[in-house]
Amino acid sequence: MTIAIIIMSSIAACIGAALWLARRGVTQSPDSPVEKIDALLPQTQCGQCGYAGCRPYAEAIANGTADIDQCAPGGDSTATALANLLGRPVTSINPAFGNYEPASVAVIDEDACIGCALCIAACPVDAIVGAHRYTHTVIRSECTGCKLCLPPCPVDCIRIEPLRMPRKAA
Repeated sequence: MTIAIIIMSSIAACIGAALWLARRGVTQSPDSPVEKIDALLPQTQCGQCGYAGCRPYAEAIANGTADIDQCAPGGDSTATALANLLGRPVTSINPAFGNYEPASVAVIDEDACIGCALCIAACPVDAIVGAHRYTHTVIRSECTGCKLCLPPCPVDCIRIEPLRMPRKAA
């Protein structure tokens, strides 16, 4: 029995070490082009650019398979920042990928929510909390306003509102 535990522990340690080494090889340097591009993107994870999130879009820009004009949530300011970083001509957002809108946040009408949890599964940043058959709510500070929670909601109890910054105390 003791020998089996030692063998299993050794195997687990070897697998853990291999995973750690593999992760080190994949992790990008903070100075890598992908990291710099990703840092300029708005991190909405909305997929409007045609990629599964901001990181895959940054990787596509870095390897030349995507243009810098595909991030509608970032708007022209993000496209300009990307152009400056990469030494490319400044361009406006391609309307085929959407239009720029000011920062927004999802709001759930908790009286109308049926607790289906479909919005929770759709949220790419885990900003919606709740349990099946219980009312859900949005963590405003985490919500990116990507609108991906809207289509799956069967009762249309989610709306997108402009993000209003709290007033500073005088």
